[in-house]
Amino acid sequence: MTSPWLDSKTPVGPPTSANPTVRQLLYAAIVTGSWSGLACLLIYLIARLAGMDFTVTGSVAEALEPVTWLLVLLVPLAFAVVFAMLAALIRGWQHAGRATYWVGTAVAVASLAGPLAQPAAVGWFTRIVLASMHVVTWFLVVPQIARIIGDSEPGKSVARDE
Repeated sequence: MTSPWLDSKTPVGPPTSANPTVRQLLYAAIVTGSWSGLACLLIYLIARLAGMDFTVTGSVAEALEPVTWLLVLLVPLAFAVVFAMLAALIRGWQHAGRATYWVGTAVAVASLAGPLAQPAAVGWFTRIVLASMHVVTWFLVVPQIARIIGDSEPGKSVARDE
């Protein structure tokens, strides 16, 4: 006899009434995005103490501009919220967790082009530190949101009499 929750990412399949809501996804995004922002801010502060200037070219202007600590703190949070809201669109679909994970991973890999494709005026140390912030954000946000979305897939939750 097989149980429908054996493939769930959580030890016991949640009841169908506990399928993730948009509010719960938003909460998870704020928590994971905030931790990611704080981790990136810590990386930023350590690099600044090491003497890194964090000047990069923006997407519009070719002039070098400094990356501010506020940007480092808020961009991971904004990414997490947008990612969770987009993932909410496929709640309840078959393979939604896997799709969320791989789309999030593809976006994270594509986002590495920003720091790594900077002009020669930007040092490699700056590029690598900025790329590490992208990896930290992926590591803290994408698997968690994908796990939550995965539990909404058909057959993952259990109808229970309560």
